[in-house]
Amino acid sequence: MISFSHVYKRYPGGLEALRNITLTIEAGEMVFVTGHSGAGKTTLLKLAAAIERPSSGTVIVNGQNVGALRPRAIPFLRRNFGLIFQEQKLLFDRTAFENVMLPLAINRFDRREAARRVRAALDKVGLLGREKAYPVTLSGGEQQRLAIARAIVHRPAILLADEPTGNLDAGHAADIGELFRSFNRVGVTVIIATHDEAFAARLEPRVIALKSGAIAP
Repeated sequence: MISFSHVYKRYPGGLEALRNITLTIEAGEMVFVTGHSGAGKTTLLKLAAAIERPSSGTVIVNGQNVGALRPRAIPFLRRNFGLIFQEQKLLFDRTAFENVMLPLAINRFDRREAARRVRAALDKVGLLGREKAYPVTLSGGEQQRLAIARAIVHRPAILLADEPTGNLDAGHAADIGELFRSFNRVGVTVIIATHDEAFAARLEPRVIALKSGAIAP
């Protein structure tokens, strides 16, 4: 479960990205966070994943107060998450297989089990036949699917995606949407920030709309 209680996020210079956000997302939900550019969607996701901390208020993830966590505890919290942000940060000097292997290598998975999980994740996103390809040889849609494979290879309980269809055409966006639906069907909590109304309407999730940093009435 993820809970925000009277959360504000202010940045240096006085920018107030989020204002008095109170909401609860239950385990296993699919939730879309919508709103205009600058509405606070990305900030909300980053607070949930402890990438940033609230200026005031509390963010609770699986019973833990994110704002009170010690730095060394944050990596353990993030093991619950798969993160897909607009800046995919794929490693262009490594193959698709090596890109997806990275989070498992960091967490010191057994090499054989890790390789099995990597191939399963690539298969899930339709890239098993491209495991030796370098990202530069992949289309935009394939690169996005590769980023998703890397995010889900460790089988997270919560998947956060920030504008996952922002650079994709309608056909590829529909494919990505079905991937998220399939993850949600097996119990993964899926939270997607998007301004793509057609994408949101297709999946019929619960919608949290933001406007200028606040939850829209």
